Amino acid sequence: MKSFFKILFFLLFVNNAMAQDLKNIIYLQLKDGKVVIEMKPDHAPKHVKRIKELISDKFYDGLVFHRVIEGFMAQTGDPQGNGTGGSGQNIPAEFNSLPHIKGAVSMARAQDPDSADSQFFICFKESSFLDGQYTVWGQVIEGMEFVDMIKKGDSSNNGAVNSPDKIISMKLAEESK
Repeated sequence: MKSFFKILFFLLFVNNAMAQDLKNIIYLQLKDGKVVIEMKPDHAPKHVKRIKELISDKFYDGLVFHRVIEGFMAQTGDPQGNGTGGSGQNIPAEFNSLPHIKGAVSMARAQDPDSADSQFFICFKESSFLDGQYTVWGQVIEGMEFVDMIKKGDSSNNGAVNSPDKIISMKLAEESK
């Protein structure tokens, strides 16, 4: 009987932990496959909140990866498709201790540290020179091989991409059940 209760407790605990995790998981569907991103609300609460709002509004669906630099990162989140647009709502900087490692998801911004909006990038490899200057708000936990397959841009043109790959859909896991 004790074993039964131990198993029951374990199953309830695991189920609750998984339900909690779904609140901070993103499914990013690309042409080559699904990427799973874990958001980090303990490190960047305002960024995570805003990203969730934009995802719920389907803001990212169909947007292109307008700037993709081989060996560095893939950037998206601009409805103009050229790096000049956004959602129209800036997010204050939340620089944190999360490093810009392979699969880190971080906000793009202009010179003003508080100018992040909707554009973000995913690092192809460690880019520690960005640490403390850009807000890391997530980490790819599955499907990095699909991020690596995003069409690369012209390095002589700051990574601008001709006929860029698109986000097919970006969904919160808790809304995808």
